[in-house]
Amino acid sequence: MEDIPRDKLTGALRRAAVKKHVAAIHVSGKLTLLQRRLSNVLLLNAYDTLTTQQVHRIDARTLCLMIGYNSHDMDTLKASLRGLAETVAEWDMLDEDGRQEWGVSSLLAYARLKGGICEYAYSPALAQKLHDPKVFALINVNIQRRFTSGHALALYENCYRFVRTGSTGWWPIELFRRLMGVSDSAYYETFKHLNAKIIKPAVEEVNKSSNIIVTPETRKMGRAVTEIRFLIRENPQLAILDLDDGEGVRKTPVYERLRKLGTADRLARQWIAEHGEASLERRLDYVAGQGDVKNPVGYLSAVLTREAAPKPAAAGPSSPRAEQLGRIQALVAARRPTQRDADRRLFLSRLEGKHRDDFERHGWMSALNAAAIRAFWEEMHPGAFDPEPET
Repeated sequence: MEDIPRDKLTGALRRAAVKKHVAAIHVSGKLTLLQRRLSNVLLLNAYDTLTTQQVHRIDARTLCLMIGYNSHDMDTLKASLRGLAETVAEWDMLDEDGRQEWGVSSLLAYARLKGGICEYAYSPALAQKLHDPKVFALINVNIQRRFTSGHALALYENCYRFVRTGSTGWWPIELFRRLMGVSDSAYYETFKHLNAKIIKPAVEEVNKSSNIIVTPETRKMGRAVTEIRFLIRENPQLAILDLDDGEGVRKTPVYERLRKLGTADRLARQWIAEHGEASLERRLDYVAGQGDVKNPVGYLSAVLTREAAPKPAAAGPSSPRAEQLGRIQALVAARRPTQRDADRRLFLSRLEGKHRDDFERHGWMSALNAAAIRAFWEEMHPGAFDPEPET
């Protein structure tokens, strides 16, 4: 995933990030599971240009595939986008000068589907908050796809951003009910019902399906529960899924080698995502064997670019396999870096065992997965492998 700057905050806000829970954007819980997935993927797609670009775009079919929609079900996508535009995000936090700031914004300023492209925008104020990792945490697409309950994903989202502080802090029960999307239900005004139907099932799914473990604690006034908080710790069994902020990738030997070579953090993680660790290790060994290279990062980039480029065809007609590889390479090359990363992760999520291992080694050139790769790209781009019309 793309780089998230970690040390941009200064002054009172940075100190408060340690002492207080400034990660205080609350999104209305009245979102379906698919709407929550959609919101996270849209944010991930826009993140790099969130504060520098007003309008963001993503291929609608890619978007549907990433969040588990039928890629032809545009009516469902329209309804979900409408829901995000009608959903309120609210924040109450300290600004950079230590002053209290309250704000409210629709989650999406607008969305439009045209020519197979989903175009959307955030309000400027909300975009600034969403871009700040101390305020709002990006949610890993692979993790969110594991959830089957919207309440569980809502709990995960609202807890995950506090993982570094170890606790959400105390929430009034009224706020918690709103975050879970049940504030309008008289049934859930009774804590016994809220605990049995919402809290316990959501906690169980978060602890089973995500990279964190949450433990609820409550406060009472008399016999009535008035506040709730969640203690948070990493889930050691599923910590490998925590890839969005780059922590998992940054612990790998190949990442360390790339950084020592002089590769920037974002580029290093992009190369690992696109080419795989084993492939990069071999290319790094090759570069190291070339002696005193003046610009080793540029040399490595040239190696990777040369190997990714379609190879010239030999004399005579090309084989069907070579033609298919050439078309796949062209499709991949036409994608933006964020989309290429998403494509790779999405395809990997469908593989197991030796098929997954082969794709991690060879990427889209994997012979073992040739049929599945063709089907994947045909699903993404219908007609991509149709014969060229005769001229």
